[in-house]
Amino acid sequence: MINLKINIDEILKQQSKSRYWLAKEIKVSYPTIKTLCDNKTEGTKFETIENICKALNCTPNDILILTN
Repeated sequence: MINLKINIDEILKQQSKSRYWLAKEIKVSYPTIKTLCDNKTEGTKFETIENICKALNCTPNDILILTN
């Protein structure tokens, strides 16, 4: 099993943006973003990761951190 830490909240904080803003920007529900940011998801679509990266002007490496 791969252990990942989701780093979206840190990037949002650096850019002075909110989870709510991100959900609206990429057209997904707020609970979807909340579950992802809280690292309580079993998986997500690559399209969602791509849209998050575009909205936050970052790469998947910035938001997905491999942990031990």
